[in-house]
Amino acid sequence: MKLQYQLTIAFTTLLVIIMTVAGILVYSMMMDMLIKDEKRQLEDKGELIVNFILYEDLNNTANVQRLMQLLEEYNLQVFAYDDRSDSLLFSSIANVDIVEGWITRYDFEEEEQPLWQGYEERYVVSIIPLYTPVSTQHLVLLTPLQDLQAVQQSLLGRMVLIFLIGIGVAVALSHYLTKRLVTPLTKLKYQLKKIEKRKFDEMEDIEATGEIKEVERSVAEMATELKTYIQSQRQFFQNASHELKTPLMTIQGYAEGIRDGVFEGAEEQRGLNVMVKEIGRLKKIINEMILLAKLDSEENIYHLRRINLAELVKQTEERALPIANEKGVSLHIKAPENHFIYGDQDKILQAMMNIVTNGIRHAKTQMLISVVDKGQFYAVDIEDDGPGIEKELMEKLFHRFVKGKDGETGLGLAISRAIVERSEGTIRLDESTLGGAKFILEFPKTK
Repeated sequence: MKLQYQLTIAFTTLLVIIMTVAGILVYSMMMDMLIKDEKRQLEDKGELIVNFILYEDLNNTANVQRLMQLLEEYNLQVFAYDDRSDSLLFSSIANVDIVEGWITRYDFEEEEQPLWQGYEERYVVSIIPLYTPVSTQHLVLLTPLQDLQAVQQSLLGRMVLIFLIGIGVAVALSHYLTKRLVTPLTKLKYQLKKIEKRKFDEMEDIEATGEIKEVERSVAEMATELKTYIQSQRQFFQNASHELKTPLMTIQGYAEGIRDGVFEGAEEQRGLNVMVKEIGRLKKIINEMILLAKLDSEENIYHLRRINLAELVKQTEERALPIANEKGVSLHIKAPENHFIYGDQDKILQAMMNIVTNGIRHAKTQMLISVVDKGQFYAVDIEDDGPGIEKELMEKLFHRFVKGKDGETGLGLAISRAIVERSEGTIRLDESTLGGAKFILEFPKTK
C-alpha cells in the first residue's frame, strides 16, 4: 500500500476514534446537562409566575384563574400544595392520584429533587415555596423526561451529522496534506533511481519544505559528490596509466637499446642512470598509491595519540629548512605552546611536509607556518608569497594525479587530504596575504 494511503487511513482512524470517544462522553453528559438546564428554566418560569401573584393566597379563585392562564401560556404541568392544611390547592395534571402519590413520597423541602416517577413516565421537578401570612404553600413545576429525551435524540442526530461532515472534511484535508507530503518523497525516489543509474545530468530540484527539503539537498549534494568521485576515479586511472607508462616506456627503450648494442660506452652508462632514476620515480609513485589505498581502507595504519602542534611545526621546520635554504626561501614560524590535537604524528608530519615542500617550490622569498586557535578547533596555516594557484585548479588540486605547475607525481596533496581527514580534520585552499597560496589544515581540539 502506498504511503499516502497509509497516512490517510492512519489520520482518519485516529480522528474517528477521537470523535467517537468525544461523542460518547458528550452523549453521556448531555442528559444531565439538559436536566439541569430544564430545572433552571422551570425555576425562572416559576419565579415569573410567583411575581404575578406575589403574596396572593392560592385559595383565592381569582388568583388560581390568573395562574392557570399563565400555565397555559407557558405550557407547564404544575400543581400547588399547602403544607399546613395538607391539601392540594390546584393541579394542571389530570391524574390526581399521581399527584397525591408524589406528595406522600417526596420531601418538598429537599433542595436537590430527584426525578419523580409517574406510572410510565419520569419528570424533572422544580419546587418554589410560597409563604403567606397564614400558610406555607409550594408551587411544583414538572417537565416529562420524555420531552428532554426527544431533545437529546435531536441533538444526537445533529452531532452525528456534524461528526460525519467533520470526518469527511478531515479525510479530504488529510488526503491533500499527505499528498503534498508524499509527492516530494516520490520524486525523491526517482532522483535516487537516477543516481543509481548514474544519470547525474538529469537531476532536478524538488519543491519541498522542512526536513524533506533538507533530505533533498543532502541527496543533491551526495549526487554531486558521487559524480565528482566517479569522474576523479576515471581521471585517476587515466592519469595513473599515463604516469606509470611514461617511466616504463623510458626504461623499456633504454633496456632494449643496451640489449641490442645500440647504446655503448658513455651512452650505455647514461641509459643505465636514466633507468635507475625512472625506476626510483616509478617506485615513489607506487609507494604513494599504496599509501593512499591504505589510508582509504586500513584502520591499523593510522595510530592516534595526543600531539603538541608547536612540536609538530618545529619538526616540519627542521625537515624543510635544507630545502628552503637551497631555494633561498626563509621560513617563519608562529606556533604557541599548549595547543594539542589527536592524530598520527608521523602521518600528519608527512602531510605538512608535502604542502610545505610544494610551497617552497613556488615561493619567491618566504613562507609562513602558523597555528591559530579558532574556538572548537586549531588551524595550521601554511602560506607562501608565490604566484598562487589558478582558480580552476583549486577545486581539484587535492584529487589524485592532479598536478600544478612544476608538480611531481600529483599524489602529494591527495595524500595530505587523506591524512587530515583521517584525523577528523579538514583541509582547504585560500589566498594568502603574502600574495601566494594558503593551505588551511583544521583539527578538532583534544578534550
